[in-house]
Amino acid sequence: MSDSTSSSSNVPVPTDDVQAAREARKAEKERQKAENKAKQEEKLAQEVEANRIENVTYLSFDEQENYNKMGDMTLVMSRSRTNRQFTDIADLEDSEKYPIGSKVWVRGRLQSIRVKGGSCFIVLRQNSFHTVQALFFKDKEDPDGSKKMLNYLKTLTVESIVDLEGRIVGDANVKSCSVQTIELSIERIHAVSKAQPQLPFLVEDAARSEAEVEASQSTDRPFPRLGQELRLDNRWMDLRTPANNAIMRIQSAVCQLFRESLYSQGFMEIHTPKLIAGESESGAGVFTTDYFGTTACLAQSPQLYKQMAISADMERVFEIGPVFRAENSNTRRHLCEFTGLDLEMAIKDHYMETLEVIHKCFVHIFTGLEQRYAKELSVIREQYHSEPLTFTEEPCVVHWPDAQEILKEKGFDVGDGMGDLNGAMELALGEAVKEKYGTDFFMLDKYPSQIRPFYTMPDPVDDRFSNSYDMFIRGLEICSGAQRCHDPELVQQMLAKKGIEPGEGLKSYISSFQDGVSPHAGAGIGLERVVFLYLGLDNVRKASMF
Repeated sequence: MSDSTSSSSNVPVPTDDVQAAREARKAEKERQKAENKAKQEEKLAQEVEANRIENVTYLSFDEQENYNKMGDMTLVMSRSRTNRQFTDIADLEDSEKYPIGSKVWVRGRLQSIRVKGGSCFIVLRQNSFHTVQALFFKDKEDPDGSKKMLNYLKTLTVESIVDLEGRIVGDANVKSCSVQTIELSIERIHAVSKAQPQLPFLVEDAARSEAEVEASQSTDRPFPRLGQELRLDNRWMDLRTPANNAIMRIQSAVCQLFRESLYSQGFMEIHTPKLIAGESESGAGVFTTDYFGTTACLAQSPQLYKQMAISADMERVFEIGPVFRAENSNTRRHLCEFTGLDLEMAIKDHYMETLEVIHKCFVHIFTGLEQRYAKELSVIREQYHSEPLTFTEEPCVVHWPDAQEILKEKGFDVGDGMGDLNGAMELALGEAVKEKYGTDFFMLDKYPSQIRPFYTMPDPVDDRFSNSYDMFIRGLEICSGAQRCHDPELVQQMLAKKGIEPGEGLKSYISSFQDGVSPHAGAGIGLERVVFLYLGLDNVRKASMF
């Protein structure tokens, strides 16, 4: 006990001076630590400020030298006309317009970017088809400016819209771009609209053919297979691929060529109601909606109105417009909403007059596509292989009884020959016609009356059949038409025969015939089906924009 007490009493007790000195040293350390931290923060702030890239409000080309050479463009809100002269990528190899060493402004989508060390390579894309490589290398005479440029380039995301000013550099050999003999040396670059870093999928993945994707599956780096649902949910991305973008251009071209041909044959374009009082097509499903307390329908076709146009002495009419069919057919060739190419014309004696007009129209479309849109077709066929369509100089018309015999020979059970064709029958018939007549495009007439709409003119010899016709591309139907019943009494008989009660819409339709109408015939063509089958696609949705 005494030893413990003695040991404890030997511990030195710090004096006030020693304690004060210790606290002073501690305070000095804290002060120096805080001072160092402040210096580091100040240095970092200076570096951040030095490297900070301000947004660029580009107001005038004349003031360009006052603007930063890099930085996001301030939101384009029509502040001014900058007077920059933008160049199309497709024209960059025109050495007379754009000689080596000249500067150009280009707006495009950032297809790819690779920044490594003191260099950067990017590919700009315009209109889905045209691409050019642009590059930037560190400038030893301006290391700070180069560092800033490279830092900014690292912030750019694939698929962003950018404005780039570059100097044309010759002697290039860029096989991966459509512009192969020149490159652009980046002098200025501004993001106009930045894409999000994480995209639904890459455009380059969406642009691969099925054969290319399939072949990669056995390798160490298989390409992703993008499903139809993913593509359609992000259709704006899917349409950026060269082939899918070109398909929409072909769709536009079909409409243009359709118009050209019919205008040249004396037609006028009309625009008919799409919100109507009753069904326009018997046997076709209809979408209904409330119309101020009454039920209205979305038009299944302009059928009744284009016939009434004939009664109004518009002897040849056509329309390009939306068509709605409430048919729950989830197949590769059906759509509930599609674009109809419709025509109607007065005839003198026979519906063959109309078939000749339609054939001439399709020949104009087919030849026009191959001659005027060869580039688009080439791009499409790289991803979706197909052979050019074959067709005859004069209409190739197969009659219903002959078609039934062909199908019997191919092993189909056609029953009494009065039923409609199914998809397999259509394809088999198409193969037989191609083999016999060498054409992918043909017409089939004299369908049984019982499977055609009420307004179809019966055959004059055997009213079990009708003066109706369908048209086919590669063995699938793309068009349906007929000579119409223009006699009001016969129309009423046909309605009664099919058990259809005339509503208000049909009463007006019949009245238009009671006041006199020329004999007439016409057809309704599905735009998306024409494109889908002409290009040999596997699904009609590839030919529909959304």
